Amino acid sequence: MKLVFIYGMPASGKLTVARDLARITGFKLFHNHLAVDLLLTTFEFGSEPFVQLREEIWLSVFSHACRSGIPGLIFTFAPESTVRPTFIDETIRTVSDQGGELDFVGLTCPIEELKRRLDNPSRREFGKLTSADLFDELRAEGILDDSYMPKPKLILDTSVLTPADAAARIAETLGLQR
Repeated sequence: MKLVFIYGMPASGKLTVARDLARITGFKLFHNHLAVDLLLTTFEFGSEPFVQLREEIWLSVFSHACRSGIPGLIFTFAPESTVRPTFIDETIRTVSDQGGELDFVGLTCPIEELKRRLDNPSRREFGKLTSADLFDELRAEGILDDSYMPKPKLILDTSVLTPADAAARIAETLGLQR
């Protein structure tokens, strides 16, 4: 199984690009808000049970996807400070120990464009960050931290590419065929 791990700041286009990539490749899409939204029904964001269960869910899905024989899985991720530093290493180990492959893809976008995109109505569907003021506050506090992310195989600026073009570039670079 190939895990395509797409990460970037809020509103960088991760889910939109991932949906296009899923259409191109036939890979399943598991975006991080599926686990986040499930857990928010019971636990406060960032609380100990929330953090632990969120990562257990993510890792369990990766593990089961490897064992199930599906060809690929696309995962979207927004690096931030409530993610434990060990999560990335655990992801790599979970996938590689079961014979899977993992490629990281980073999406970037200028801050002013990210802030403009935050108010997009599509972001409300999954309870995503929609406030530019809160975005600025989180950045100032160092909460939106991607310093622990490994070097991606590909970095794309979504302010200059359409989601379809970004997805096509990912598929081409990673050699993903339907």
